[in-house]
Amino acid sequence: MTANKSVALSSDHTALELRQAIAKHIAALGWKVVDIGPTTTESTHYPKHGAAAARLVASGDCNFGIIICGTGQGIMMAANKVAGIRCGVCSDAFSARMTRQHNDANMLSLGARVIGEGLALDIVDAFLTAKFEGGRHATRVDMIEPSES
Repeated sequence: MTANKSVALSSDHTALELRQAIAKHIAALGWKVVDIGPTTTESTHYPKHGAAAARLVASGDCNFGIIICGTGQGIMMAANKVAGIRCGVCSDAFSARMTRQHNDANMLSLGARVIGEGLALDIVDAFLTAKFEGGRHATRVDMIEPSES
C-alpha cells in the first residue's frame, strides 16, 4: 500500500458537484486526491467509474476510495466486483465508522441524491479517521475474502 495517504475519488455525472466538494475537503485534511471522475455533467455510466476507482485501491495505488452516484448503490456494486474491495454505501457517520472498524472497508460509497454536502463531509471524516479493530472482526472479514475468487 502507498506510504502517502491517498484517496481514489470518482463518480458519475449526478455527483460532480458533491465529488468536487469532497475532493477539496479531504485535500485540506492532508490527503492526496486521485480524482478520476468525469469533468462535466454529461451523462456517463457509474459502473466504469466505480470499477476504475476500485482498481486503484485494489492495486495499492490508493489507500482508500470514495465513489458517488445518485443513490450510491449501483457504483458500490460495481466496485465490489473488484477482488480485494470491501465497499459500503453509507448515509450516516455511524455506519461509515462501523464499516471501517468492523468490516475493514477500503471504499466508501455515497448517494448524491440521498444526502447533502454537509452530511457527506461528516460521513467522509468518520470513514477516513476510523481504524479497523481486528480481533473477532478480522475472522469475519477473512470469511468474506474466499467468496471473491
